[in-house]
Amino acid sequence: MNRKLLKEILLVLEAMVLAVSPAMAQKQTPPAGGPPKAFTLPAHESYTLPNGMKVTLIPYGNAPKVTLDLSLRVGDVNSPDDLAGLSELTAQLMKEGTTTLSSSALAEATSRMGSSLGANAGSDQSTFSLDVLSEFGPDAVKLLGDVVQHPLLPESEFPRLKTNLLRGIAVATTRPGQIAAARFHKLVYGDHPYGTILPTAENANKMSVEDAKKFYAANYGAQRAHLYIAGKFDSAAIKKTIAATFSGWQKGPAIVQNLPKPRTRRALDVTDRPNAPQSTIYVGLPVPNVTSPDSIPLFVTNMLLGGSFASRITSNIREAKGYTYSPRSELSERYHDAYWAEIADVTTAATGPSLKEIFGEIERLQKEPPSAAELQGIQSYISGIFLIQNSGRGPLIGQLRYVDLQGLGEDYLKTFVQKINAVTPADVQKMTAQYIKPELMTIVVVGDKSKINEQLAPYAAAAAENK
Repeated sequence: MNRKLLKEILLVLEAMVLAVSPAMAQKQTPPAGGPPKAFTLPAHESYTLPNGMKVTLIPYGNAPKVTLDLSLRVGDVNSPDDLAGLSELTAQLMKEGTTTLSSSALAEATSRMGSSLGANAGSDQSTFSLDVLSEFGPDAVKLLGDVVQHPLLPESEFPRLKTNLLRGIAVATTRPGQIAAARFHKLVYGDHPYGTILPTAENANKMSVEDAKKFYAANYGAQRAHLYIAGKFDSAAIKKTIAATFSGWQKGPAIVQNLPKPRTRRALDVTDRPNAPQSTIYVGLPVPNVTSPDSIPLFVTNMLLGGSFASRITSNIREAKGYTYSPRSELSERYHDAYWAEIADVTTAATGPSLKEIFGEIERLQKEPPSAAELQGIQSYISGIFLIQNSGRGPLIGQLRYVDLQGLGEDYLKTFVQKINAVTPADVQKMTAQYIKPELMTIVVVGDKSKINEQLAPYAAAAAENK
């Protein structure tokens, strides 16, 4: 756009603004939003191969792209106790070539498809993914099949990957947020794999390529796998390629269910960071997981209490008090397990006062339900975000993968918005009183002990009484 035309447009806009009457220029209340729209799950097909591998095909969108996500029930829960992090190291090593493709050849193959191979191991699952042009859909299926069935696991690449792991551990152990999270999980989950979110350097140094090979042999197989494909693709060609690629994969080991027994108790754990200008607070307790009928009311309660920018705790300690910049609460979920936690980096002088305000907001919601208007605002926010988040190939796969992992059934997604908006103020009060109990929370603080110990004295005394 040339400068003369731009100047003319600005002059017209200025004239329009000046023509607005004072009454019209006053701030107006926006119109009320419409009723929340229900989430519609796209038509899709699911089936199981004779070897137990599951497949879900989701035709979606008009863009000539297709996303492939091969998820396996293999993760941290399967790692040996003294080799935490081995599942992730193995997944990364699997990206370094197959018995027929070198590491560089594998990278070139994915690049030709307009993609790169993603590999990640979490608490309960490992995923291998590609996002390619539609014409390469069948080729991407073959490539994923080669990666998970015939990994080279080269010894030559292992030292580099181990060095990366050690570097990540070294960095994480200097970050107060990581330290607090690690302490919280250890106190709540103990020796269960969920209790270790950060491997130690000692554990990492013990790992060898033979450990990775043993881990792969013991945990990878067809009956632990689920292939999700979403986007624009030739269904007949994709199904034919899936059958040819994966039907010969050995069934492998059955899924292992290793459920934790989290501890609910008042405890105070303080890690000293001399001269730290702020304290990191991590406070929470186990709550019912997503399979509970209370999970959706509890989800709404979390969003109102601390899980959104307009939540009560955020409005209190961020907006009103100025103790922190970015507090948040969360419902963290793994396989049939969940906890609620409030997390905040607060100024050192406000460490004790922040805890007081956090617990005060919880107790206020225990005693008095929110107004209908406040609740409706949170429900509208959740409904809108849910629809936006599920408007792409990857997010759709993520939702289906989640309900499959938890055994929820697809009705969970179809009725989610409806159930969110059916939660009442009384439900929120009940959830808070029944599950979000300050007297049973584990409190973790990372900060300057010399400046915060006195502030934490009331919580230390309460923790001592509950030992």
